[in-house]
Amino acid sequence: MGGASRPALPFVLLKIEPQPFLEIDGSEIIAVIPIGRHEVFDFTVPGLHNYCAAGVVHHNTEAGGYETTLHLTGRYPFWWAGHRFDHAIDAWAAGDTKETVRDIVQLKMLGPDGGHGTGLIPGEDIVKVVKRPNGGGAVDYIIVKHVSGKFSRLGFKSFDQGREAFQGTAKDLIWLDEESNEAIRAECAMRLATTSGLLMETFTPLRGLTPVVLKYLGEDAEVPSDRIGKAGHQALVMAGWDDAPHLDEDTKDRLLRDCEPHLREARSKGIPSIGAGAIYPVAEDEISVEDFAIPDHWPRVYGLDVGWNKTAAPFAAIDRDADIVYIYSCHYQGQQEPSTHVAAIKARGEWIPGTIDPASRGRSQKDGQQLLQIYRDLGLTLTEAENSVESGLYEVHQRLATGRLKVFKSCKPWFAEYRIYHRDDKGHIVKKNDHLMDGTRYLVVTGLHIAKTNTSQSASKYRALRGLA
Repeated sequence: MGGASRPALPFVLLKIEPQPFLEIDGSEIIAVIPIGRHEVFDFTVPGLHNYCAAGVVHHNTEAGGYETTLHLTGRYPFWWAGHRFDHAIDAWAAGDTKETVRDIVQLKMLGPDGGHGTGLIPGEDIVKVVKRPNGGGAVDYIIVKHVSGKFSRLGFKSFDQGREAFQGTAKDLIWLDEESNEAIRAECAMRLATTSGLLMETFTPLRGLTPVVLKYLGEDAEVPSDRIGKAGHQALVMAGWDDAPHLDEDTKDRLLRDCEPHLREARSKGIPSIGAGAIYPVAEDEISVEDFAIPDHWPRVYGLDVGWNKTAAPFAAIDRDADIVYIYSCHYQGQQEPSTHVAAIKARGEWIPGTIDPASRGRSQKDGQQLLQIYRDLGLTLTEAENSVESGLYEVHQRLATGRLKVFKSCKPWFAEYRIYHRDDKGHIVKKNDHLMDGTRYLVVTGLHIAKTNTSQSASKYRALRGLA
């Protein structure tokens, strides 16, 4: 996570003869099995925040613990071109609960109780281990020897201690192993503000597109094509099962079958989903299509969702023969007057009819006028949509699931909303950034019945054909 900004390196394979004195975590090495050449995620972040989103069996704790060890000791390998502290540091390592911190993070860093020094931190560098009173073996903090001759300190925290436990003095490094919440993460960022320190987060994103994950992906939740993203002072890397050379295809197939369907991408690729609350649990690659020229004889329609903060209109063309709806364009703009939206909609074809949110009959909070009438007066042909929400969602889902609703890949705002369209833990639809989703529901439920072709264009073509006869 703090690696070098140079091309990916292969693993260097060495032949090691079995030696009784060569040990890792107290276990004698008896064989080394070559795995060939594989890509290494290797990049530099100019700022403070790193996020490693890995699937299960990737040992993201190992990666976070390794980098933490380098910074605590100052013993950087020759190839390390990432951030280097030139002084001893004050750091925290944190996880879900006191028990998981003890059994996972502490074990990884120190080794088992009674065997401290067999973990990632070399035994000769561990100066002091202070345990928590009545903590069942849990460690409060450790003192580690730094190459400068000074001493680093690593404290162990847990999210179940609450935000207050993360208040206090400045830190040089904070490693969060498992996903925290916004409050704790914000407190950690404050602890690093005066030191320009590092925040590292390593976890499998099983909770979906949470506010913490969206800080790295952005509001549109778009996953980088190469699964590595850098923006400003933060970066993320997503590791998948295909990046784990110790997993064969049979093992990956078995693991995938055992996964809950809505968590398969998170567990296998490190890609966050919106979890069990997804309103349309259909993968993007099953509904997205490359853009193509729409045949003139296909009827078209749009669904219009109006508002001051955002006005949105997905445009659709219908292949009646195959009963497939294609969303091919989107109007998506906020904080503009109705005349601006109307101009953008007419530019796609004045003849195209639309279906609009029936709530537009109400009066606009901005000027006290009926939005529906305003848009009609400006020249749009609009029909009020049937707004039975649950039945409408069902109709859209049925089309998505059966391949009868497709979306052009160029409709990026549509996919941005689709990725985060979900219900909360009480089953209520989260009404945030859902304008194109509402417009899609309007056009599927009502728009398909009013869609039309460009009759003037058809007449022109007919006259041209007659002239050729």
